[in-house]
Amino acid sequence: MTETPNTAPVAPAPAPGPAPLENRIYAIKTTAKQERAVADSIKKAVETQTDIKVVAIIAPDELRGYVLVETPESHARIEQLVEMIPHARAVVKGETMMEEVAHFLVPKPVVSGIEEGTIVELIAGPFKGEKAVVKRVDMGKEEITVELYESVVPIPITVRGDHVRVVEKVDENA
Repeated sequence: MTETPNTAPVAPAPAPGPAPLENRIYAIKTTAKQERAVADSIKKAVETQTDIKVVAIIAPDELRGYVLVETPESHARIEQLVEMIPHARAVVKGETMMEEVAHFLVPKPVVSGIEEGTIVELIAGPFKGEKAVVKRVDMGKEEITVELYESVVPIPITVRGDHVRVVEKVDENA
């Protein structure tokens, strides 16, 4: 009786053809204050008019004048897409790395930039339009405790961070 040597099963060879492309991130220059409109137009064009594949679109508030697009497509294909989009000006040369845009994907707390002593205006609720001084900031709950600026009796009021607008920041040097 002859024995065959122990061999591991051989995996089939990959099918010939183009390898799957890795996603790239391109920055698209836009007309000022039209970032959201450009992002919406890209989404609509990709869904209805073109065969260009787009994985994600982001128009961060901190990055004025630009929209970021994640896609497996080439630079030339994205330039074709930009030509169809109103208010989209050009594709920035080169690609952007995920590490460079990752901080845009993490939401900032609503109360960031507000600290004790800051003067704010209430923009919602029963005290809408009143000015107040921030007495305490709760980052975990995204709430702030304020005292109305011109009230006779100081009563602390706790409001959500998105219900105030900063009027005057506290001066650190004073």
